[in-house]
Amino acid sequence: MADSAAFKVQLLETFASLITAAFGLVAALAWNDTIKAAVKLAFPTDDGLVGMVIYAVIVTILAVIMTLLIARSLNKAKEALHLEKKE
Repeated sequence: MADSAAFKVQLLETFASLITAAFGLVAALAWNDTIKAAVKLAFPTDDGLVGMVIYAVIVTILAVIMTLLIARSLNKAKEALHLEKKE
């Protein structure tokens, strides 16, 4: 029974890592042009570096938030599995 719970936890951790990586890639691709266009509208400068830095900060913040949400969900799933194990 313990091996089954350990396998479930390992499987959930692996899926969480894959989902996080996939989300990062999909989100970056989906929002790439939109965020760049919004930054250009908000900060119309000739210096492309300013826009690139703002863009990188926005994408990083989104990635961190989603990673934290996924990690929180994983922890809740682990807690539920441990509760099942004790019963």
